[in-house]
Amino acid sequence: MITPHIKICGLTREEDAALAEAAGAAYLGVILAGGPRLLTPDRARLVLGSPRHTVRRVAVFGDSSTREVVALAEQLELDVVQLHGTRSAAAVTQIARESGRQVWPVLRIAGTTLPPDAAELAAICGFIVLDAHVVGQLGGTGVALDWSGLADSVSALRESVPGLHLVLAGGLRAENVREAIRLLSPQVVDVSSGVESAPGVKDPVRVQQFVQAALDAAETSR
Repeated sequence: MITPHIKICGLTREEDAALAEAAGAAYLGVILAGGPRLLTPDRARLVLGSPRHTVRRVAVFGDSSTREVVALAEQLELDVVQLHGTRSAAAVTQIARESGRQVWPVLRIAGTTLPPDAAELAAICGFIVLDAHVVGQLGGTGVALDWSGLADSVSALRESVPGLHLVLAGGLRAENVREAIRLLSPQVVDVSSGVESAPGVKDPVRVQQFVQAALDAAETSR
């Protein structure tokens, strides 16, 4: 089993971004889509810092227009654009083409089956994010997916989209990330509320515990 990369999302403070990077996160994420971790573009730039080879910088968008997403991707010099909300395959393709960034479409899952357009969206970008569907919220809910129930659907998706990179979000924390990795073998595990002491405030101990648990899960599966 490959060792998954770690994304620490919902960052609101520069010191937390530095903490996440020092702990071994490969991706730093900020929220431009609403909720208690919402940042302005100016704050997002400060939290993410300058582009660098040591980490990739991600912004999460909701239902912003294609033009706004592309403009902010350029303004913030993002590495990755993560798309929550409802977007067609054509819109995702346009954002990927016009931004020149890696694009991660998000599938919000309420049960144990994937949406009908899952394979189409995954094939466009080579990445897909699975997150829990909670009415009125786009992410950071602390609600976990049914990983065991989704295993067959994820396996079928991988067969239809060879080389797919699976990003797993939704209710992950140090206590359960091993099981999630064992069942779905994601390339990236994405955590926000699971390493917080309050919304948008990362807890150094929880960050370290999460990173170590993810590394241990991959090691013990070899």
